[in-house]
Amino acid sequence: MEEASDHYSDQEQKRAALGHIKEAWAEAWADGIDGDCLAQASLFCALTELVATYGEDATARFAEGLPKRIAAGEFSIVLSRQ
Repeated sequence: MEEASDHYSDQEQKRAALGHIKEAWAEAWADGIDGDCLAQASLFCALTELVATYGEDATARFAEGLPKRIAAGEFSIVLSRQ
């Protein structure tokens, strides 16, 4: 059986994955699940996957860089008002 990575670039896979996650969030939100709970559960899932793939040390090093990235606005979405 062929893997998705055989057909799609890394960037295409990331874009598709984000689309699936956004759909899951929308469905959970529609079911009344709080955004903070969704965020914490998503982070838990993401970190457990990174640990399973790369190990605790590599994941911890990745997480150490998050404060600077957050402060730099990498995860902020600017909403334009018209």
